[in-house]
Amino acid sequence: MTNETLPGVPVVLQVLPALESGGVERGTVEITTAIARAGGTALVASAGGRMAAEVERAGGRTFTLPLDRKSPLQLWRNAALLADIIRAERVTIVHARSRAPAWSAWLAARRTGVHFVTTYHAPYGERPRLKRLYNAVMARGEVVIAISGFIAGLVAARHGVNWARIRVIPRGVDPAVFDPAAVGPERKAVLARAWGVAEGTPVLLLPARLTRWKGQEDMITALARMRHRGAVAVLVGGDQGRRRYAEGLLALANRLGVASRLRLVGHADDMPAAFALSDVVVSASTEPEGFGRVVIEAQAMARLVIASNHGGAAETVTHGDTGWLVPPGDTDALAAVLDAVLDLPAARRAAVGARARAAVQARYTVAAMQQATLEVYRDVLATDPKAGH
Repeated sequence: MTNETLPGVPVVLQVLPALESGGVERGTVEITTAIARAGGTALVASAGGRMAAEVERAGGRTFTLPLDRKSPLQLWRNAALLADIIRAERVTIVHARSRAPAWSAWLAARRTGVHFVTTYHAPYGERPRLKRLYNAVMARGEVVIAISGFIAGLVAARHGVNWARIRVIPRGVDPAVFDPAAVGPERKAVLARAWGVAEGTPVLLLPARLTRWKGQEDMITALARMRHRGAVAVLVGGDQGRRRYAEGLLALANRLGVASRLRLVGHADDMPAAFALSDVVVSASTEPEGFGRVVIEAQAMARLVIASNHGGAAETVTHGDTGWLVPPGDTDALAAVLDAVLDLPAARRAAVGARARAAVQARYTVAAMQQATLEVYRDVLATDPKAGH
């Protein structure tokens, strides 16, 4: 973890819709840890959720507001509630991480004259055209943190943001947690039993919430087209109420004759063990992702990764060196690369995995992300907040 310190005693209020699960929430906890360790005060406002306890354990304090609601009236009310917190807690920086609460946070920052920073997490859709205005609040930060070079280019092109205001800060993993040497055989055996995977069976892991654009259908189709008929595809991720989609995946597997080789296992609490049990990890998103944390988590575990060649994932995989890239939605290409990777000798697989882990340790750690974010805070604190409004 970073040992950086911040000037004075800054009070940073991070704002997001809720604290249930996901990359935005995980990043909020990680930055809470960094702020607290740097001697600042870390506050988080959200609608609450199961990760609120993690914020508290990381040294932060939470405020529960209806920030997951999007009606114009509620956004206005939330702005007033946030302004009250800013004044009462003497907040110096408001850091917004999602669009609806960002509008409230931006209004509150303007009213109270404090610094406003944003993190632009995703290539938000722009249809209907009013969506561009809705999205634009994420480009109003004095500094706009982009989670990848792909997102940085999008912010500059769509919103006309000067590159001087954009900081590319990739997401990170903790290589001590995602460490193949730290996962013992029993942890893998527990998952193998739970998933019904026999010893020696090649495991193709696709970790993502069950939603169409994450590419689960493409994974099943590719599984049916592979030469390696003994491989099993494991889809890790909750359906978040999308029961019909999950049922459709099972129906597709039945039609293609691979139902016996498919596992829909829901949420996995021990992701390092899930990666360690896998032979290949697939990120098959059909739409570009802002970053794609799954890719670097798998690489940190020295796994062989195949990812769609677009968005942030294309920046974290060097084709043929630290993993493989395939055209998004091309199930024939995915099947062919899966077969080719499973054909590789053990020594070649180990070499690719080692290079992937080394690349993550060099570029994509939580510590690096924390340090870079603290530098953003330090820089904005040295300026007049009114200039950013």
